[in-house]
Amino acid sequence: MTRKFCVLAALIAGCALPLLAVLPALADDPPGQVEQPPVQAEQPAAEEEKEGTVTILRPGAQGDMVKLLQQRLHDRGFYYGAMNGKYDVQTRYAVWAFQKSRRMRPMNAVGPKIWQEFERPRRLRPLVPDGPANRVEINLTDQLLTVYRRRRPVLTSHVSTGANVHYCEAGRCGYAITPVGDFKVYKRVPGWEKSPLGMMFDSLYFNGGIAMHGSSVVPTKPSSHGCVRVPVPTAVRLYEMVQVGEPVYVRGKS
Repeated sequence: MTRKFCVLAALIAGCALPLLAVLPALADDPPGQVEQPPVQAEQPAAEEEKEGTVTILRPGAQGDMVKLLQQRLHDRGFYYGAMNGKYDVQTRYAVWAFQKSRRMRPMNAVGPKIWQEFERPRRLRPLVPDGPANRVEINLTDQLLTVYRRRRPVLTSHVSTGANVHYCEAGRCGYAITPVGDFKVYKRVPGWEKSPLGMMFDSLYFNGGIAMHGSSVVPTKPSSHGCVRVPVPTAVRLYEMVQVGEPVYVRGKS
């Protein structure tokens, strides 16, 4: 089975906790009830505002305007899914990431303000301005991950980090937290791996059993057991870019 088909076969992804760092990786199904992506009802390719002068794109939309949206997001390092002209869940994750990088509330609708923001200089400020030229920054407050190359942001992703709750599942108990600090990637595991609490895709471990990894469900709020969930297509690109030894800086509060 090719790597592309493995990605499309994605189930829910996983992660581990610092309290269990000495154990094998613990996956990232949400503590308690597993959250599933909402079912998107069929909608027209575009929805017109009452004034009849502005086109609003929403999940379920299809067509050239959606394809243009995907291309704009890809060119700016936010979208790594298929250029299929469909406003699907991966497009929605990229829209959220772009909105958060511009200090906007993440919403599904794409209207004039989003298109205007595409034409403006990037506003995202580094968490570690004096950090290495090549690094990964994870912002717990905004739930964003950014990869820097030569001090420039080249990939930005919506993420979901530790839920900050105590849990007991599958005979294991811990506190679902993504620790703040300075780390380095010490292990890479390609493709899907099964761990005691679920599945993980293209895992990049940086603190015990805690990893950045692909997941098919990446909610707007912190929902993991401690890992940093990334949309699966973005995880593929992240895994290609980040090698063992890459600095990882985690800042903020979720």
